[in-house]
Amino acid sequence: MVTALVIAAIGLICGIVIYVAFVKIPTKVQGIEKTEELASILPGLNCGACGHPGCFGLAQALTRDPELITKGPCAVMLQDAKMVEDIGKALGKTIDASALDKRALVHCGGNSEIIYDYSGVETCKAAAQLLGGYKKCPYACLGLGDCVKACPQGAISIDPERGIAVVDWEKCNGDGLCVLECPKNLIELVPAATKIGFCCNYQPLKDIEGRGKCDFGCTHCRKCFKTCEYEAIIWNKERAIPEFDIEKCTLCLNCILECPPNVLEMVALEEVREKATV
Repeated sequence: MVTALVIAAIGLICGIVIYVAFVKIPTKVQGIEKTEELASILPGLNCGACGHPGCFGLAQALTRDPELITKGPCAVMLQDAKMVEDIGKALGKTIDASALDKRALVHCGGNSEIIYDYSGVETCKAAAQLLGGYKKCPYACLGLGDCVKACPQGAISIDPERGIAVVDWEKCNGDGLCVLECPKNLIELVPAATKIGFCCNYQPLKDIEGRGKCDFGCTHCRKCFKTCEYEAIIWNKERAIPEFDIEKCTLCLNCILECPPNVLEMVALEEVREKATV
């Protein structure tokens, strides 16, 4: 009888402990419900272009810091108005998708002289390992298409005449996968409202003996800056390159017409062109 009572008492105590633990200890990690809610709204492509390990990783980061939505937004999300609205509600924020919308811009005008025959693996990453590439400009696009293969939107192609990557802004959604693939760091995500693109990446402060910019590289003559009557061009003295004020630019194209090496080109989306004065 005593043995039975002891066993019963032990069972009762264990039951009480388990009950208290069930009531007092949370069944889920703190914030997991919010993370799961955000993850269920995000596209689920797990592309990693946002800089996080998949959509759940982005959802975790947003749970900890909702302000990240303005610093590293999901490009796929920005193309879906309903998704943007739902994410905003979940975060308790109003998200202006147009202000976060980006497009890929290739900072290379092409036609750099080929200085040796390359016969290795047909990828930019491989070619860049040998003396920085087979073109005279050590910062030139090698045109072997690593970025083309990385783009799920089919927005990038290789210009057969110039031998460089070019982006179709109407197809590009700004996911940034091409940026990650370029070994030359030639591709930059810029605001979708950008009108004029600067197509040169030559870095005069990092000259390499025997190499140099091509005939289509920026000469730093500042003609584009001087010709802009709308003060839409700011001259970056530190980098000796032009930068553009999107709001002031009317897309008059005078800077493009005045540029001797044709480093500038129009990249504006169709709807941006319609709003501008050409």
